[in-house]
Amino acid sequence: MRITRANARFQQWQALLGNRAKRQRAGEFLIQGVRPISLAVEFGWPVHALIYDAERPLSNWAEQMLKAAGGERVAMAPDLLRELGGKDEDVPELVAVVGLPADELSRVQVGPSFLGAVFDRPNTPGNIGTMARSLDAFGGAGLIVTGHAADPYDPRSVRASTGSLLALPVVRTPSHREVLAWVERLRAQGMALTVVGTDESGTSDIAGLDLTGPTLLVIGNETTGLSAGWRQACDTMARIPMAGSASSLNAASAATVVLYEAARQRRGHTA
Repeated sequence: MRITRANARFQQWQALLGNRAKRQRAGEFLIQGVRPISLAVEFGWPVHALIYDAERPLSNWAEQMLKAAGGERVAMAPDLLRELGGKDEDVPELVAVVGLPADELSRVQVGPSFLGAVFDRPNTPGNIGTMARSLDAFGGAGLIVTGHAADPYDPRSVRASTGSLLALPVVRTPSHREVLAWVERLRAQGMALTVVGTDESGTSDIAGLDLTGPTLLVIGNETTGLSAGWRQACDTMARIPMAGSASSLNAASAATVVLYEAARQRRGHTA
């Protein structure tokens, strides 16, 4: 297919950039950037279309992606492709249109060394992407986004994750209740899963907790912290000791600190 003007097909893809409802209705989202597109192909995401610049030769990487990804190939005028790339100046070499995964907690694999995270009602797509990146970096198995929240499949979230959003399961649930029911099912199967909440007034320093067993970390909203439902459900509430005038950390930064501590303990436990 070749697209040289802003026709209905282009407008449909353009709407995926900023309209969550249209992403959900279409069942697809856009991926921009070399690493995210490479990871989407590597991890077998359903690529519906790969859009490339109709007016310049393709690199070896782009040729490989077009061969490996499957889906429709679309040559697009560079001025239109620039809009889908989300940058004012640069024309991306490729933009991928990818199918949304199912929001099923069964996608998160839980074993004896499980480390997962919940982000409760996040406001900012970039923070979701940053948390996914940290979780991926420190050996996490999945991210759960609960409640009325920003969209993990917003392009800003995908970019902030630098592709990690595509390397581990990300599942959305309407509230904490669905996650707690899932936790209870796992416990009924013999999994000793600990739910650890985070708060500046938590009862224990994070370094003083044993995070070597199956652990689900819960990070609260950037402004209001954890919901009352999550506070009641957590087995323990942890704090990050701080000095200076800062009273708290950015939610994604706090998640990174806690995930690093869990990974540090696990390395020591294995040794």
